[in-house]
Amino acid sequence: MTDREVLLSLNAITKRYPGVVALDGVDLAVQRGSVHALLGENGAGKSTLLKILAGAEQPDEGGIRVAGEAVAFQRPRDALRLGITVIYQEFALVPELSAAANVFLGMEPGRYGVLDERAERDAAAAALAQLGADFEAGTPVRLLTGAEKQLVELARALVRDARVIALDEPTATLSSRETERLFERIHALRERGLGIVFVTHRLEEVRRIADRVTVLRDGRRTWTGGIGDVTDAGIIRHMVGRDVEMERVAGRAAPGAVALEVRGLGREPAFRNVSFSLRAGEIVALAGLVGAGRTEVARCLAGADPWDAGDATVGGAPFRPRTPREAARRGVVYLPEERKTQGLILGMRVRENATLAILPRLSRFGVVRARLERARAQRQVDELELRPPDIEREVATLSGGNQQKVVMAKWLLADAAVLIVDEPTRGVDVGSKSEIHRRLRALADAGKALLVISSELPEVLALADRILVMSEGVLRGELDARTATAEQVLALALTPGGSRAA
Repeated sequence: MTDREVLLSLNAITKRYPGVVALDGVDLAVQRGSVHALLGENGAGKSTLLKILAGAEQPDEGGIRVAGEAVAFQRPRDALRLGITVIYQEFALVPELSAAANVFLGMEPGRYGVLDERAERDAAAAALAQLGADFEAGTPVRLLTGAEKQLVELARALVRDARVIALDEPTATLSSRETERLFERIHALRERGLGIVFVTHRLEEVRRIADRVTVLRDGRRTWTGGIGDVTDAGIIRHMVGRDVEMERVAGRAAPGAVALEVRGLGREPAFRNVSFSLRAGEIVALAGLVGAGRTEVARCLAGADPWDAGDATVGGAPFRPRTPREAARRGVVYLPEERKTQGLILGMRVRENATLAILPRLSRFGVVRARLERARAQRQVDELELRPPDIEREVATLSGGNQQKVVMAKWLLADAAVLIVDEPTRGVDVGSKSEIHRRLRALADAGKALLVISSELPEVLALADRILVMSEGVLRGELDARTATAEQVLALALTPGGSRAA
C-alpha cells in the first residue's frame, strides 16, 4: 500500500444470511485520489459489500473507518452524511422530475419549507458542468440517455461533498464512446482527491482505470494489490480458483437443415432489408455497435414487436408471430438483454421463474405437480451452477449473473428449436461466462439453432460459427468465425460511420 491517505477502510467485514455466508472477514481500503477495482464472480460478495458501504446493510462482524475514525452505518443517510455514495446499475432517479430536482432529491434548498428552485437549478447546473454534461439541468430525467442519467447520479454525489464514490458496473450499458467519457470523468474526480470504487467484470477496463485491485471469491478476499503487480490470468485465477480462457468452442459437426430464414426484414427506422438463415446445430452471432438494430431484429422475430417489411420462415413454414407466446409455440424463444424487466418476475422464486414457460406440461387438470416442477427446476439450476443452488430463493435476492442463469433455465426447459439470446453474458463474471458458452455450444451440438447477440468481440469470435455484422440498421456482411478477426468485425460494424448510438 502506498502512503496515500486512506479515506475509507472496511476491516474483517462478515455478513451472514440464512444458509449462506455472503462475506467472511473481508478487508478493503480506499485511498484518496485513487481508483480501487472490486472484482469477483457473481455471488462472490461484491453486491453485499456495496450495500454495507452504502449503509443499506449492516455487517454482523467487523468495523468501518472513515478518515481513520470508527463509524457505524445504520441507514444510507449515515453513509451519505460521511461522504460515501454508491451508484448502482439501476439508477435511483425519479423519471418525471428534472435532472436538477434529482440531483438535490432529499436535500432540496429553500427556507421555511419553500423550495428555492433557482438555487437548485443553478447548483445542479454547476455540478453537471464540472462533469462535462451537455444537457440542461431542467431536462426531465425520462428524456436522458443512460450515460446522462449516470451523470445526474455523479452530480448528486458532488453536491453532497462525497469523499468516496462506488460505481457498480457503470459501463454495462454504455457505448464505447460513452465509456471513454466516463473514464475521463473518473480521472477528473481522482485528480480532485476522491476515492473511487469501481466494480466491473471487464478486465480491460480494470487495466485502464484502476490503481489497485481487490478480488473476492465465495465471500472472501483472495487478493489485493497494485494493478501493475498482477496479470489478467492471475486476476482470473484469484477470482475463480482456476485458469479460465475464452477458448473457441465452435461446433464439431456440420449444421443441419435451415431452422429459421429471414428475407428482407424491416422495421423502420430501426432496421431494414435484413436477410439471413440459421441452421440447426450452429451458433450465428449478430454483432455490431450499440444502436445498430440487433435487439430490434431479435424482438421482431420473438413476436415482441411487429415488422413492416419482409418475411420469415421456421422449419420451412411461414412465420409471423404476433406475440412472444405465439413465437414460443412455433419453437422460437428470446432471452432478453434486460433480464430484470423483460426476463424475470423478481418477486417470485427461482423455481417459479424457471418453470413459468412449461407450466402446462407440469400440470394435471389445471393443478401443478409440485414434485415434478421442483425436480425440473433443480436439475436445470444445477446444470447452470446457480449460486446458491436454492430453487426456493426469491430471484430479486440473486446477483445479476445468477439472475441471468435463471432466465436461461426458463427457456432451456422450454426445449425450443430456435433460441435468440441477447447479450447472454452481460454482467456475468469470467468463470460463469465460460460455463454459459459451453452450455450454449452443447445446445447447438444437440441440434438447436442459436442466434446470439453480443457486444463483446472476444465472445463473438470464441462462440460463433458464423458472424453477421450490423451497422445503422443494415446487415453489412457475414464472416466465417473460424478465420475472422476482431479488426474485420469492427470494419463492418463501422461501415459507414458506425452506429447512431456509438
